[in-house]
Amino acid sequence: MMKLLLASQSARRKELLQSLGYSFETVSIHCDEIFPEDMPVDNIAGYLSKIKADAYPNLQEDEILLTADTIVALGNQVLGKPQTPEQAQAMLRSLSGKTHKVYTGITIRTLNQEITKTDMAEVTFSELSDAEIALYIQEYQPFDKAGSYGIQERIGMAKVSSISGSFYTIMGLPTHLVYEELEKINPR
Repeated sequence: MMKLLLASQSARRKELLQSLGYSFETVSIHCDEIFPEDMPVDNIAGYLSKIKADAYPNLQEDEILLTADTIVALGNQVLGKPQTPEQAQAMLRSLSGKTHKVYTGITIRTLNQEITKTDMAEVTFSELSDAEIALYIQEYQPFDKAGSYGIQERIGMAKVSSISGSFYTIMGLPTHLVYEELEKINPR
């Protein structure tokens, strides 16, 4: 049985991988998450997950590395992780009453192979008031979340009117793809 390594500090990714029934160890990867400005939006999350996988230096023969990256896109505009409450407020205001896309890319790497896949889901928010946005930012501090929100938190529960695609992709890990690919490499 190969040892699974999750290169993510995301509590949501850890929870989802555990819920799938996998035992794993978390590892840290340090790399610049920069993508070419002219890259099509639907390629960015996969590109970034591959950069992370390629930055892990000491993969052993009995190990499988899993990396992931999530981006939120409103049209061709990528909404990253906000640095300030003002940025979070501007992002949430831009998403209010609109449909946007969430892309999560995964890369699964062993010494002998590497696969990168991306899944996309569409999310529609109903109108968000300034008070709802301010309260959410104050209570949830969404500075570690692409697009300034967590689908599983109050703002997602109360104000997302529709989803097309995988809920788990929006949370940050397309569990159906992860399961499919891990079972190919290391069936349980």
